[in-house]
Amino acid sequence: MKMTDLSEIPGRVVRIAGPVVGVVGLESARLYDVVHIGDLKLVGEIIRLAGDTATVQVYEETSGLRLGEGVTSTGGPLSVRLGPGLLGQVYDGLQRPLNVLADAAGAFIPRGILAPALPEETAWTFTPAVAAGELVEPGDVLGAVAETPQLEHRILVPAGAGGRVAAIAAGEFALADPVARIETGSGIRSLGLAQTWPVRRPRPVAERLPPRVPLITGTRVIDAFFPLARGGAAIIPGGFGTGKTVLQHALSRWSDVDVVVYIGCGERGNEMAEVLEEFPSLEDPRTGAPLMERTVLIANTSNMPVAAREASIYTGVTIAEYYRDMGYDVLLLADSTSRWGEALREISGRLEEMPGEEGYPAYLGSRVAEFYERSGRVIPIGSAGRDRTGSVSVVGAVSPPGGDFSEPITQNSMRAAGAFWGLDYDLSRRRHFPAINWTRSYTLYRFEGDRPGVPDDWDARVLSAQVLLRREAGLLEIVQLVGPDALSETERLVLFSAKMLREDFLQQSSFHEVDRFCPLDKSFGILNAIIGFHLLAEKALAAEIPLETVTALPVVEEIARAKELPLESAPGALRDLAERIRAAFEGLLQKEAA
Repeated sequence: MKMTDLSEIPGRVVRIAGPVVGVVGLESARLYDVVHIGDLKLVGEIIRLAGDTATVQVYEETSGLRLGEGVTSTGGPLSVRLGPGLLGQVYDGLQRPLNVLADAAGAFIPRGILAPALPEETAWTFTPAVAAGELVEPGDVLGAVAETPQLEHRILVPAGAGGRVAAIAAGEFALADPVARIETGSGIRSLGLAQTWPVRRPRPVAERLPPRVPLITGTRVIDAFFPLARGGAAIIPGGFGTGKTVLQHALSRWSDVDVVVYIGCGERGNEMAEVLEEFPSLEDPRTGAPLMERTVLIANTSNMPVAAREASIYTGVTIAEYYRDMGYDVLLLADSTSRWGEALREISGRLEEMPGEEGYPAYLGSRVAEFYERSGRVIPIGSAGRDRTGSVSVVGAVSPPGGDFSEPITQNSMRAAGAFWGLDYDLSRRRHFPAINWTRSYTLYRFEGDRPGVPDDWDARVLSAQVLLRREAGLLEIVQLVGPDALSETERLVLFSAKMLREDFLQQSSFHEVDRFCPLDKSFGILNAIIGFHLLAEKALAAEIPLETVTALPVVEEIARAKELPLESAPGALRDLAERIRAAFEGLLQKEAA
């Protein structure tokens, strides 16, 4: 976090209420300015100004803080440092690199400690994209740095620095070294490889594009039933143990995006520790390199000060927007936004504000909407912005108490997100992963034109599957009352086919070498086989062929093993399977006719 270099504005502490501190003597300070409090220089942010009193939410533990201790304002808002070196880093909510702090202070990081957010002394090889004499606008690509072997870090002209390029150099530079000089309307401005941006201010865009390009996640139930668009927003509500974190881990690894920003916003310490241990050892399936080479982790656990949860949300989305402006597709994962909402409730209570539903502040809905609205697929600003598009897709986990989806965080998130992947306790207990309830979940995203590897009748097959599952839900209620013997053979066929859908299509193993990722063409092939089997089975029953004969066909076992087919040979093998299903039923019908 880089502060504006202004003369210090002195103040003193007059009230302490947990993470909320009252300060007087900061008459020249502004709302959302960052301040340093006390001898330990605790970091805080002004969230209210009333006369000569400023109310500060402190991002560090305030125990031991005394009345009368000094407070200084940095004169600038909470900002993040953006430049080469972001990828692979593990930050806290204030963009302090935790590995650097651990090396300097040990495992128990003291309060008030600061460290550069980026490796300031590292030399980066800069290749210019413009020449001296050219005109550039804010958002234009000035040049590039190879941040990782797989990703080119594009150096963008910062806001307010448009003009004619007076000079630009190629070679190796540290972040603070000037690489170009721009003739602006107010004089010559030197530009380096890094810039800062206030986290609460969304980065500007030239144009927002409609969400019509699907984000392929490799998870069948999502890609087929409840797809997410690039630049869209989705929520994953579910009670404790339903698999929210595991699903987000799968999304981060297998989704077809360029950069992943993972925010552990109030996540339990043991879960975040698992993320920190697991991610560095994971292999990126797209490149074979470590997954961390395209990942930024923000670790803000539930035992950290509650105010820092809000900072982590804004820090993460600002970093995501920065890579979006370079023309990359970014996936932002927040786990869990409920902890952020609880922090807002605690801060609101300390401020003695009028509470809303269940004690949450009345502005909860607007804060949640502001976060999800920073998603989107856009054309960046700049003279050549239309040559590139970028996106930020947001997936937020929600932890409703007792799995109650009617509570305020879930309801306000539903209003802001376009996809709802509700997790189910019963499915998770049956070891059904992902435990997305197909009767309660939905998506508002619709895609025009062909999707890669998917025929025109994709949507019709998906609709047929959803109808089957809804019919199964109604029939299971009858079975619980009068037993399965009261059902007709056609109704028992519905139960059999729906079971095939649940076990052979919707259920997926994150640990199976093949089944953990399923491309669209393979998903359609499996779904096509199951729906094709059901339609042909209905014709067989109409020809008075017993259900037991139909369900005993060898192709039933082949359908069950279809999700284990290798990805390279799956499309051809599934087309052959569809032909064998058709041939098997033709043989049955011919035998019956004879």
